[in-house]
Order: sequence, then structure tokens, then C-alpha cells
Amino acid sequence: MKNAFVTGLVIGIFSGTWLFVMHNFGYSNSGNHVAPVEYLSVLIPLTGVYLGVKSYKENEKDNNLSFFEALFQSFKILVLGGLFACLAGLVYLNYVDQGNNFLDFSGRLFGGLLIGILICVGVSAALMNRVSKLS
Repeated sequence: MKNAFVTGLVIGIFSGTWLFVMHNFGYSNSGNHVAPVEYLSVLIPLTGVYLGVKSYKENEKDNNLSFFEALFQSFKILVLGGLFACLAGLVYLNYVDQGNNFLDFSGRLFGGLLIGILICVGVSAALMNRVSKLS
């Protein structure tokens, strides 16, 4: 759990910092339009989840990891990172970008959740090396 907490904290800090950096460069999180540079934010959870599961595999599982173990670990990392990012988002909405609509922001968070689930499945498939029988 320590690995998931540390990795999730790092993802949350970088994701929260990304909100403030984007605001400083003049990008807003309101409306339905998305600036192309905003798609770079996908790299934060992708890199964090990959490195977190890889560290878990090497340090705690002796390089022997099934798909479901990797999936569970990546979900723990993603949930913790999402919680910290949501806290940063609340600070951002309440103190920095007060004119922003909470519904627009929550829609982006839901989109991030869907992308995060795809990232977890992809990272788990990439890092598994022990095939488990489902039957």
C-alpha cells in the first residue's frame, strides 16, 4: 500500500500543478473546447501508473505479476492520485478560477476517470508476466 500511496500522491501533485500551470499560460477549464496542449495531461497518470506498477512488480512481487494483481495495484494508484488531484481541483475552483463552472470541471474529471481506467488496463497488460487461469 505504501507504493500506491506514494505514487498516487506524486500523480495528484503533478496533476494539481498542471491545473495551475495551464491557468498561468492562459488556458481555461471552462466550456466544451479543449486546447491541444491539454491532452499532454494524459502523460501524468500514464507515466505515474506505469512506474508505480513497475516498482511494485520489481520490489514487492519479485518480477512475477499477474494481470489482476497489476490491475488492482494500478487502480489503487489511480484512486489515490485522483483523490489528491480532486482536492487540488477544488482549491483551483474556489480560489483561482472562481468564474469556472463546477459542472464543466466535473465533466473533465469524469473524462479523466475513463482515460485512467484505460490506462490501468493497458499498463496491467503490458507489465504482467504470469498468466492466470480464469476457469
